[in-house]
Formats: sequence, structure tokens, C-alpha cells
Amino acid sequence: MGDQENRARASRAERRRHERARLIIDLYFEGQEGTGIASTKDISAGGLYMNTKALIPEGTSLTLRIPLGDEQIVVRGRVVYSNPGRGVGVKFQDLSERDREIIERAVARETDRP
Repeated sequence: MGDQENRARASRAERRRHERARLIIDLYFEGQEGTGIASTKDISAGGLYMNTKALIPEGTSLTLRIPLGDEQIVVRGRVVYSNPGRGVGVKFQDLSERDREIIERAVARETDRP
């Protein structure tokens, strides 16, 4: 089995562990490849997909500033897959309990909408 298949399987497993919402918000990212503004495609307590034209390779560590409602979280993440010129999948690292709760509330608000 190839690396790409393993990543796809891991990504599906991650989605099952954490409820995801299609929440589109602007966020700020910073990493060794530079800084920028991107938008999310979806988010969960495990991570997010970030729409960006920036070329950010897999394995890159990022610091993300994510506004969620009246609050903002700052979280470290690692790029787990890259779709060059379109976006990246980011897995959160060392997410605090407070930040997890903020994300889960935002996801719940979005999934409860009619």
C-alpha cells in the first residue's frame, strides 16, 4: 500500500473520531514557508482543511490564528497532506482543552443549523 493510500485512510479515520463542520472562516498562518491568510473549508477538534495557493509541503509545522465567533484560538499544527495550489490538511498538535471546547462549540453551532 502506498503512502498516499495510507494518508487517505488515516484522514478518513480522523473524520470519524471528530465531528467536522463545513465552516468557512479566514485564518492566519505562519510557518517556515512564510505567513499568509487562508480560509478554512472544514474544521474539527482534530484539524482543518485550509484553502490556500501557498505551496506548503507535507510535514510543515504551522502556527494558526483562528477566529471562532467572539473568540480566537492560536494553535500549532502539522501539514498532513498537501494539494499544491489549492490547500492543505492540517492536524492540530497539543490542542488545549479550552481551544478544543471552542472548536467543538463552533462545530456544534454549524451542524445544528437548518
